[in-house]
Amino acid sequence: MDFTLADIAAALNAEVLGDGSLPITGAAEPGEAGPTDLAMAMDAKYAEALSDGQARAALLWDGADWQALGLEGAITLARGKAAMPAITRMMDAGPDLAPGIHPSAVIDPSAAIGDGAAIGPFVVIGPSVVIGARARLLPHSSVGRGSVIGDDLTLHAGARVTHECRIGHRFMGHPNSVVGGDGFSFTTTETKSAVEALREDVNEGGEVQGSDHWARVHSLGGVEIGDDVELGSCSTIDRGTIRATRIGRGTKIDNQVQIGHNVLLGEDCLVCGQAGVAGSARIGNRVVLAGRVAVSDNIFIGDDVIAGGGAGIMTNVPAGRAVLGTPAVKMDTQLKINREMRRLPRLADTIRELQKAVSKLGDSD
Repeated sequence: MDFTLADIAAALNAEVLGDGSLPITGAAEPGEAGPTDLAMAMDAKYAEALSDGQARAALLWDGADWQALGLEGAITLARGKAAMPAITRMMDAGPDLAPGIHPSAVIDPSAAIGDGAAIGPFVVIGPSVVIGARARLLPHSSVGRGSVIGDDLTLHAGARVTHECRIGHRFMGHPNSVVGGDGFSFTTTETKSAVEALREDVNEGGEVQGSDHWARVHSLGGVEIGDDVELGSCSTIDRGTIRATRIGRGTKIDNQVQIGHNVLLGEDCLVCGQAGVAGSARIGNRVVLAGRVAVSDNIFIGDDVIAGGGAGIMTNVPAGRAVLGTPAVKMDTQLKINREMRRLPRLADTIRELQKAVSKLGDSD
């Protein structure tokens, strides 16, 4: 896709410095940029790398002397990172998918698909499905019976939306993601399970006895997803047991994430790679769960919480708190714990020396 520097400046509502007619065919890091690349040098620390590349134009930090950097044109911004969504959107050609419906696709006659669809090979769309305009369904993706999805749907290869799900506009399911698989819900029917007994007597420290046969609890609820949600590759959102699992507008879910049954996940959240949210957890708006965060079942996390990588959240977290560690505590508390943990070997050496000194005193008596 070809642009000029002026085209990019207009998309950013920014001023062109120098030659706005410079052709731009892509974006690149400063040291790797070619003559028609826009060098992404958004901080002064990238200035030296510009000389390693061949860029004629660059996106620079506010106040940069673009001419001194040997450029023919530039755009400067106070916060260059904020330009990334617009620039990458302009330059992303997206998946290669021909318009229309591929002959190998299987679409139930009762399904309703909006105008402008591009449906690839071996796609399966079930009965009573409703999909809005401009949908793009790549090979081997599928939508199950009775699901309703808004405009501008993108399902990448192998992505699945199962039956009776409700999804808003501009949903993107990356390869092999699954919306609406059954929840992991099992119980014993004859006696109380060992897990139930342990939860009731966890402070007693009693012995654990194995559970009887596990009986499946079927998932009758669906999944409800708001507008502008993305689901990463190999990530799953399980359907609810009775009511739906719900994902709020604008939430972005990374690769290899598990969202359990009955979870309520708010708006504009970020859930990063390998995080897991157990069933019936309730999570507020604008929450960030970093990589490998684990959230226990049936707990509440308030708005604007940030959980650092690897945190194990086992109890409720109030709004606006940053947490870290397992079990998760306030981030500053965990950092203090980490510092003290690093001192433990030295402390152990000191204790051993004291023990030796005390023993010698005892021997002298």
